Amino acid sequence: MSNITIRPMEPEDWDAVSKIYSEGIATEHATFQTTCPPYTAWDAFHIKECRLVILDGGELAGWAALRRVDPRWCYRGVAEVSIYVGEKFRGRGLGSRLLTALCEESEKEGYWTLHSTVLQDNTASLGLHTKCGFRVVGRRERIARDCHGRWLDTYLMERRARADEPTGYRKL
Repeated sequence: MSNITIRPMEPEDWDAVSKIYSEGIATEHATFQTTCPPYTAWDAFHIKECRLVILDGGELAGWAALRRVDPRWCYRGVAEVSIYVGEKFRGRGLGSRLLTALCEESEKEGYWTLHSTVLQDNTASLGLHTKCGFRVVGRRERIARDCHGRWLDTYLMERRARADEPTGYRKL
């Protein structure tokens, strides 16, 4: 069995992170994004806390990060999940370990609600989120077109923190 490590993402991880993100984009069912942005744009879009990578035998195998869903104060504890596992590492349980760690870290940082938007054909992501305590709270029909012009639905999945005021709540 390989040595699995989860640690905070560092800017130096961007080459591996962007490669994994590009692999997810190429599946055409992980995101509506069609290209991987440069690090500066990605960095500005995601919160500084709760950026994690998972390593398998020292090799970066996946990443997860959060972004705020709304800048208003009342929503300061609500964030959207991004999680990607590299092609050669999929199906080995790394995603659930990484998402579980992200959920734990998010509560330490005070986030009370995590949500994720999952494309209709991404059954692996639906299963992963469900396994980690997310539930489907809505389906948005024909919300956007994919790169081929096909209308797709998305599922909105949500996970609430175990406590109404998670450990880091006062930090936000």
